[in-house]
Amino acid sequence: MPHFLTFRRALIPAAMLLMAAPVALAVHTTAAVAADDADDAAANGDEGPAAGTLMLTGQGIARSLPAVRLGTDMDMTVTGQVARVRVTQAFRNTSDTWMEAHYLYPLPQDGAVDSLKMVVGQRVIVGHIQPREKARETYEAAKASGRKAGLVEQQRPNMFTTMVANVGPGETVLISIEYQAPVVQANGTFSLRLPLVVGPRYTPPHTLDTQAAVADANAVTAAPVLDPKVGPKTGTGLNPTTISVHLAPGFDVANLISRYHKVNITGPLDNRTINLADASVPADRDFVLDWRSASADPTLGLFAQHTDKGDYVMASVTPPADLSNLPTPPREMVFVIDNSGSMGGDSMDEAKASLIHALGTLRPQDHFNVIRFDDTMTRLFEHSVAATPDQVALARRFAGSLEAQGGTEMLPALKAALEDAGSGGSPDALRQIVFLTDGEISNEREMMAAIGADGGRSHVFMVGIGSAPNDYLMERMSTIGGGVYTHVGAPAEVAAKMMPLLDVLSHPAVRDLSVRVEGGSLDLTPSRLPDVYAGRPLVLVGRTAHLAGTLTVSGTIGGKHWKRRVDLASALPSPAIEKLWAHRRISDVEADRALGKLEDDAADAEVERIGMENGIVTSRTSLVAVDETPSRPAGARLTKEELPINLPAGWDFGTLFGKDALQAQPGGDLSATQADALELPQTATGFVGLVGMGLAMLLAGLTGLAILLRRRAA
Repeated sequence: MPHFLTFRRALIPAAMLLMAAPVALAVHTTAAVAADDADDAAANGDEGPAAGTLMLTGQGIARSLPAVRLGTDMDMTVTGQVARVRVTQAFRNTSDTWMEAHYLYPLPQDGAVDSLKMVVGQRVIVGHIQPREKARETYEAAKASGRKAGLVEQQRPNMFTTMVANVGPGETVLISIEYQAPVVQANGTFSLRLPLVVGPRYTPPHTLDTQAAVADANAVTAAPVLDPKVGPKTGTGLNPTTISVHLAPGFDVANLISRYHKVNITGPLDNRTINLADASVPADRDFVLDWRSASADPTLGLFAQHTDKGDYVMASVTPPADLSNLPTPPREMVFVIDNSGSMGGDSMDEAKASLIHALGTLRPQDHFNVIRFDDTMTRLFEHSVAATPDQVALARRFAGSLEAQGGTEMLPALKAALEDAGSGGSPDALRQIVFLTDGEISNEREMMAAIGADGGRSHVFMVGIGSAPNDYLMERMSTIGGGVYTHVGAPAEVAAKMMPLLDVLSHPAVRDLSVRVEGGSLDLTPSRLPDVYAGRPLVLVGRTAHLAGTLTVSGTIGGKHWKRRVDLASALPSPAIEKLWAHRRISDVEADRALGKLEDDAADAEVERIGMENGIVTSRTSLVAVDETPSRPAGARLTKEELPINLPAGWDFGTLFGKDALQAQPGGDLSATQADALELPQTATGFVGLVGMGLAMLLAGLTGLAILLRRRAA
């Protein structure tokens, strides 16, 4: 079973099996076969796989390349502290039948998708935002009538599905979406992440209790993972991606680093152009770009946008970075480490190294505990203990012995950590939970609700491990838990990424935060102010009828008063704040839903209202584009295909799917025709060329559309 469907046979309630078709039926069948195989192995003297081992014998693995090939081009422009990204996906049908393609892909969890265009031949079809059910009806009607159609749906704030219907034999259809996202800033470093692959998600069996829950599980776990034996035969890799970045942050850029991809950098310091050193890369790890200001203090932090709906402003207010003169209180730290199957490979090494590094910073006045989990859970100590040299040494040995296996039952470990925090040490100690995981689960709402139920007694700090962690879960858990999120994407980054986090953990956050506007008013988001730490800005986004006045943020750090004032009239213009405000307001609604402060119906209605008013994709709104010209002949069969994804870089295929999956061979030898089909073209007719031609058509079509609109207006 894959880790996102792995659990013991005894854990599957009979009632769930009746309700949860088709996912639960597939789970039941495969789990039963796996259990029976294990029993047979034991009878023959073979111990077989350990309990909870991830076993998959075909389901969820793509043993051959899909008929529809996908290539992706990403073009990003950074202006100030906002990025505008265009993602163009080229769906090329290599078969002799009519195809419908589904592709599950990631976007930044704080990105607002607001544009969809479909290129068919020489035509550019502009998509429209519709309520989710209506958009699906529009798409299905177009598909049934033989017309080409594209649909973009949100499954999670960082996970989307593109569907393309009626792609004819030999045809290529381009789907272009656009979104904008804020640039992240911490300790003077600006950072952008372009997620390129969705890691397989684990669905806890207890969540499959309704048909809607089963449908949701299908949506987030639909994509099969490409067998590593097939991957090398694709030449450039599955789902090849090209990336270009135009970086104009408003200041001279220094220390520009691409963390996980080789790049070429050109242009002046205040307007850099970054391209991949290779023509394309496989979509198997996130693209991360970091930079700093060449001056000691970045000059940007306040942006505004004027619209017909009113004025929008984004303010970034940073507390002082040097807290060395403040006292360091005792801490009670509970470390939670994920050793489930998805952590196999580099991720497990990174997590263990991060934990061992953190244990080395404990002081005698601190208390601590370590909890490890897969589909089972172990507390190292019954309760938190003093950080004596002997206890810390024992914890290090425990961490070093961990191996990745089993499912990802994260919720029991979180509840145990929240319960343990505060069980020992001084009542005045900082209670902190450090969670090391890739976060590849589907029950995010349960995790957030558990943290909310803690009432702020503990602070939760998430450490995302691996090449493609679930940033949405990490960010939301950290925000609700009053902590910060840190990503460790490679073994060499452990010390560099953990040291700043551990420095944050050793000092208190800004307490008693308050925000007020003098001489004006602002509808601000987030509505619930997060805890703010040294060197990490508080980013506020607001809406008002007329932008004026002074924004004041105040609080206390280590018992000392702290205040920052910002003149709103000094804001620099930006075209992107409205969409960011809408996205952040939806995050407020979803947080209230997860914390039980808002019923599902009311939350859905509010999310749909905001999505429709601001033209963005949400859990309740989708973008749909339909070509009005029928193309599939009447009676011609339409084949649906779920496009496979790459296994995120550093993940271990054998640990994730079971060792038997590594030994399985695709049936028969590849014919010459199949072998030819495995090679993605490297000529001008390859995906890079197709995307280039499609983008040219797209720009030409949009130019023509603009001229037409101007003529009509005249």
